[in-house]
Amino acid sequence: MENPQMPPNPRLCSLQLELLKVYSFDPSENELIEIRKILAKFFAERLSMRVDKAVEIKGISQQEIDNWLIIES
Repeated sequence: MENPQMPPNPRLCSLQLELLKVYSFDPSENELIEIRKILAKFFAERLSMRVDKAVEIKGISQQEIDNWLIIES
């Protein structure tokens, strides 16, 4: 029987393989925290760029964004 929490094809992507290489060097807890911060910053910047591009393409105003943030709070 398949485990419902495991994907049917457990192939690792290139990012996962690279992270496994990092972990094979047995980094300290402080190094792991720093790696997490680096990854978080990378993905936050990537998301921000994509949002900026979507805003430009769709012609969304800063006021509309502010309104969304107020509604969601």
